[in-house]
Amino acid sequence: MRAYLLAVLSEHPGHFAPNFGTIELAIALHKVYDTPRDKVIWDIGHQAYPHKLLTGRRESFPTLRQRGGISGFLSRAESEYDVFGAGHSSTSIAAALGIATARDLINEHYKVVAVIGDGGLTGGMAFEALNAAGDFRNDMTVILNDNNMSISATVGAFSKHFHKLTSSPQYNFLRSGAKGLINMISEDAKQIARKIEASLKPGTLFEEFGFRYFGPLDGNDLEALIPVLTGIRSLTGPILLHVVTEKGRGYTPAEEDPVGFYSVSGPFNLKTGKTTKPKPETPAYTEVFSRTLIELAKRDARIVGVTAAMLGGTGLDKFASAFPSRCFDIGLAEQCAVTFAGGLAAQGMRPVAAIYSTFLQRSYDQVLHDVCIQNLPVIFALDRGGLVGADGPTHHGVFDLAFLRSIPNMVVMAPKDENELQSMVKTAVAYQEGPIAFRYPRGTGIGVKIAAEPQALPIGKSEIVREGEDVLVIAIGNRVYPALEAAQTLADSGISAAVINARFVKPLDTATILPLAERIGKVITIEDGVIMGGFGSAVLEALAAAGIKDVQITNLGIPDEFIEHGDIQQLYALCQCDADAVVRTAQAMLQ
Repeated sequence: MRAYLLAVLSEHPGHFAPNFGTIELAIALHKVYDTPRDKVIWDIGHQAYPHKLLTGRRESFPTLRQRGGISGFLSRAESEYDVFGAGHSSTSIAAALGIATARDLINEHYKVVAVIGDGGLTGGMAFEALNAAGDFRNDMTVILNDNNMSISATVGAFSKHFHKLTSSPQYNFLRSGAKGLINMISEDAKQIARKIEASLKPGTLFEEFGFRYFGPLDGNDLEALIPVLTGIRSLTGPILLHVVTEKGRGYTPAEEDPVGFYSVSGPFNLKTGKTTKPKPETPAYTEVFSRTLIELAKRDARIVGVTAAMLGGTGLDKFASAFPSRCFDIGLAEQCAVTFAGGLAAQGMRPVAAIYSTFLQRSYDQVLHDVCIQNLPVIFALDRGGLVGADGPTHHGVFDLAFLRSIPNMVVMAPKDENELQSMVKTAVAYQEGPIAFRYPRGTGIGVKIAAEPQALPIGKSEIVREGEDVLVIAIGNRVYPALEAAQTLADSGISAAVINARFVKPLDTATILPLAERIGKVITIEDGVIMGGFGSAVLEALAAAGIKDVQITNLGIPDEFIEHGDIQQLYALCQCDADAVVRTAQAMLQ
């Protein structure tokens, strides 16, 4: 399996190191449990590639994360073995508890297992589910896949024997009898026995939640895993098995750099581990954000960085290196990160919460309740805004414009290119009247020249980037350049198209947009976000509020459906959200 994963993933990008640590665990689970009758729920997809290979998807695995191919995450639509969809983390225990409860309500009999990583366990939802599961007392097992620490010294021949013993029905029968015996002796003896038992177990926290704890166990040792899981399967009630695995196991470059090999973005040389993908000549949006924030933070000691277990992904790792005391990683807990940022802002700091757009969805209430109602000047830097390509529907950041623009006090921006992004970072830091958000796409910039010194933008002010008379295209964010491309194509066929770079979704520049829309009479809006409630809806609302009726308008963007994974340009074409779609729409309007 390791050899096959290496062969495929060295040619086709995907999540890497975590999967190499869960190979033995996946084999043991499918060996011991009667899947799919027994339900195994994986917390996130990037540790479940071995599970996919074992459940009928070996031949299709080279299509991973490609349009029409298999997903990089877990999908109920893809396989009956994918019991519960998983893209975001910390959900498996709650899902397993719901499945176990449903099983008991309809009097069925099967086992339920949730597999969660140590990172996923930092999410508040995981602890909420542990709390409920310990109270409900359903028959379910949680496997904690701990791949962030060295294997405990207790893992060895004695430990294997000990875990095999403590998970066996015979041992548990004797253990229950021993507890009964202790209850017959003195209170002092009971206290001593409890202290001895507690001192031998590292899982006291889980036992306080009501779980029977086993571990830590070497999760890369099949000879240890199979008998322990076999014993645990014969038990009932809430059980937690703690296994320790090694990220990147079996491939030296990934073992030495599990963070760098968390996910591979392109082909790489198997012998050296070095990418064969040429380095892009233009900087990534994430890099531009990080670099600009660092420069601004040198001049303003109030600027602090906040993220939720995504220091490297958001570029805040470089900020943390420059300002170690001013950067805070909250763990996989976006809700906590947003309210934490609110607390910082309440005391005069300038918190920049750098969070992937798709993950900010998890903290919608905190954005609304803890930041916007109190009008706190928290800065939201939303990476991976819009379609993200191969990661698919769980990670497309297409809802942010719609759900943020509906919240009072919030300012929402999106840059057309990397130079405008650095201006928006400066604009956000300078804005102190309340919360402000800017979202930017995944990947590299357009390749424009970046100004030596970013200039703050006037709040709510757009720019006319092309004059025209026949049709008006109003674009936001990374759809501005496709709009300009379409305008040139239209010009070649004799159609004059004006293009506005809106810059701001909220407040909308009605002073510029409405007169042009009324004069030209034919309007196309385009955005890398959902049409329903998004930027185009804001333009429609503004026209209606102004009583402007004689305008023909078409909104282009992401339709009312979840968009599959695949090449991002293919996805734009599929959504009719590219230059060709603008051209077709304009031509149809003018016929």
